[in-house]
Amino acid sequence: MPYDPRIHHRRSIRLKGHDYTQPGAYSITLCTQGRQCLFGNVVKGKMQLNYLGHIAFNCWEAIPDHFLHIELDTFVVMPNHLHGILVIIDTSVGARQCRAPTTERQCHAPTEQFGKPVCGSISTVIRSYKSAVSKSINIIWQTKGQSIWQRNFYEHISRDQKPLDRIRQYILDNPQRWADDPENPQHNPDDCEFLFDIPF
Repeated sequence: MPYDPRIHHRRSIRLKGHDYTQPGAYSITLCTQGRQCLFGNVVKGKMQLNYLGHIAFNCWEAIPDHFLHIELDTFVVMPNHLHGILVIIDTSVGARQCRAPTTERQCHAPTEQFGKPVCGSISTVIRSYKSAVSKSINIIWQTKGQSIWQRNFYEHISRDQKPLDRIRQYILDNPQRWADDPENPQHNPDDCEFLFDIPF
């Protein structure tokens, strides 16, 4: 069976007892608030980013500039969500020092706890990314404190090469499958909540 996030690990609860600062490949799915299509449109099976989509794209590409222990793998920005694989390559003290501007204090706890973010953990990386995108978009729309994203995110820890390759292929094929994607608001038109009146 091919990888499908609706079936395989589409959950927002972190794996109990797992240290999310450990090396490995973490596939991430982020959805916009209300699943509003903020980032562009899919045309003939290809994603065409608008200005906000380029912000989401560029901030994702900049993650390794702020978190030196993170490498990017396959990712795609879709109209109302993002799929991406983040790879933790090193957990040594020097590599785990976060350079991203955040309001959280540096932590030394081994596992993520509510209200106590762990420096360098996947949750901290995603929190920083979501904050950077939201801040940039709020400046453009002259809004204050508007969250662009749903509160949580979905993740899957890839331990073997074959499952990781399936996830990579799923991400690459995502624009071509947009018409059938459950995140496509055409499937749930009554559930749409619009953050902004976007003319595109």
